[in-house]
Amino acid sequence: MTGMTNVTKLASEPSGQEFLVFTLGDEEYGIDILKVQEIRGYDQVTRIANTPAFIKGVTNLRGVIVPIVDLRIKFSQVDVDYNDNTVVIVLNLGQRVVGIVVDGVSDVLSLTAEQIRPAPGICRDAFNRISHRTGRTGRLHVDSGEHRKTAEQRRDGAVR
Repeated sequence: MTGMTNVTKLASEPSGQEFLVFTLGDEEYGIDILKVQEIRGYDQVTRIANTPAFIKGVTNLRGVIVPIVDLRIKFSQVDVDYNDNTVVIVLNLGQRVVGIVVDGVSDVLSLTAEQIRPAPGICRDAFNRISHRTGRTGRLHVDSGEHRKTAEQRRDGAVR
C-alpha cells in the first residue's frame, strides 16, 4: 500500500514527465509512458537463429513483426521465470516497434526534470538517464531513440 501513497503524493506535486514503472527481479525501473504502445501477457515467440539469448524471438502483432527482448536475461538475472505476472511492454521507438519482457508493471510515476539524473558511465550505452526520487528506489529510464541519435552522432564524429 505504500506504493499507492507515494503515487498519490506525486499527483499533488508539479507535473513532469510520466514513467511506466516495471520490475525486473527485486529492482524497479521506469520507461517514458509516451513510448509505451501496449502491455501484453507473455506468449510464445518465433525463435530466430543465431541471436543472443536475450532476444527471445519475434511475434506478429497485428501484421507488424516485433522483436522480443527479455531484459531479465539482458541484465544477467539468474532466475528467469515465466509466470502469470510476466508481461511484454510493447514500445514504439519512432521507426521501430520492440517488445521487452519484464516481471510485471506496477504504476505510473510523474517526475520533474530535477528528479532525473544522467546515467552512470557504465550504463550510458543502454540508458540515457536515471531518475531518482528521495525515499524511493532508483529508476532507470530507457530511451533507445535518444541513445540511437547519440550513438549515430558519436559514430559520425569519429568517422570525420
